[in-house]
Amino acid sequence: MKTTSLVLAATLLCSAATAQAISISGQAGQHYTSLGADFGADTAGLTTNLNWAHSDNDGDIAGIGLGLNVPLGPVMATVGGKALYLGPQDGDEGYALAVGGGLSLPMGRYFALYGEGYYAPDSLSSGVNDYAEANGGLRLNVIPLLSVDIGYRYMAMAGKDGHRDNVLADGPYLGAALHF
Repeated sequence: MKTTSLVLAATLLCSAATAQAISISGQAGQHYTSLGADFGADTAGLTTNLNWAHSDNDGDIAGIGLGLNVPLGPVMATVGGKALYLGPQDGDEGYALAVGGGLSLPMGRYFALYGEGYYAPDSLSSGVNDYAEANGGLRLNVIPLLSVDIGYRYMAMAGKDGHRDNVLADGPYLGAALHF
């Protein structure tokens, strides 16, 4: 009975994820680049994402996230978490399990304001004291297939055991996404 329930839950999760729209995105800031793929990010229900970020001076982060999108009137609220691989330039490689969420507010047909934040304390990370990320900005929906973002991003891994902090991003960025 327990196995049947687990199989049913996994099947529903996979079928919900495959029925959702896919977005492929890229962002660039000073000394920072990021690539991502989102599944179901703009619709109510389950959403998943994959991301990779690289800083010329401070290392790499790769992650997979799972969230729940909840429409609140015109606002889409997301709550969820991310499992992250942390590769700081100065320090030990490790992982983090970050929790957080975000909001997206359409501003007419072509624009939307958005923001999100995730945090992993020392108890949910290894190799670093903690991990924090936040971003927010304005999205221009050029055509249904293409959007352009301008925003501000902060991503940091606090050093542990005498290692320095690694701040992958702390500044403005420009991004684009293709939606399928």
